[in-house]
Amino acid sequence: MCRKNLELLLLHALPLDGSMWAAQLDLLPGATYAPTLYGLGDRVEDFAAEALKLPRGNRVIVVGCSIGGSCALEVAALAPGRVVGLVLIGTKAARRQDPEFHATAIKTLREQGLEAAWREWWEPAFSTVTSPAIIAEAKRILMRQPLDDVTRGVQAFHTRQSRDDVLSTFSGPVHVVTGTDDLLPGLATSSKQADLAPNGCLHVIPNCGHYVPMERPEALNSIILQMINKTAM
Repeated sequence: MCRKNLELLLLHALPLDGSMWAAQLDLLPGATYAPTLYGLGDRVEDFAAEALKLPRGNRVIVVGCSIGGSCALEVAALAPGRVVGLVLIGTKAARRQDPEFHATAIKTLREQGLEAAWREWWEPAFSTVTSPAIIAEAKRILMRQPLDDVTRGVQAFHTRQSRDDVLSTFSGPVHVVTGTDDLLPGLATSSKQADLAPNGCLHVIPNCGHYVPMERPEALNSIILQMINKTAM
């Protein structure tokens, strides 16, 4: 199998940045891109369009976690002929309207700051058995982000499009990944999404929360390598 034509685009979760993929950067050496999305625009569609400029070829595997998964679906919508496979981690293809939570999230960030938002939403998204060192590293990543950038990311997440249509029509392989302890979106939703994709399959990672790339990197790397081998020419 020849991997030399493949490229890997890694799209991060809120409230982190491209450094959350440290354990995945060597899966395709010299052909892996892990941008930080917040500076790429105000919408998930903007993130996708700018991120898509990084790979140079026409055989791209896109891996996204949480909002990064939403961005991965937008990349597939923009360039279905270039995207050969998707790995969607803790991703909701459909957007559920929740204007009250949207407003509360923005207000919390602007009035109470990153520390309060971390405690309320993002720290609880890790599994209770995840190493404290990993959780502390995630917090360090958050706390170095400008408040305006994270706020922009939250705004983009809550105003994204539903992309069930992309998931249901994408012809390449789709690996849907969830941790057993992830409630965002959770096992039931992840299973339905794997069933919706024509070539979808579900991977459930034990003792893992929302942030699989950091919490259980070895398990995720195995899944991505499966995708690489499946799509190699």
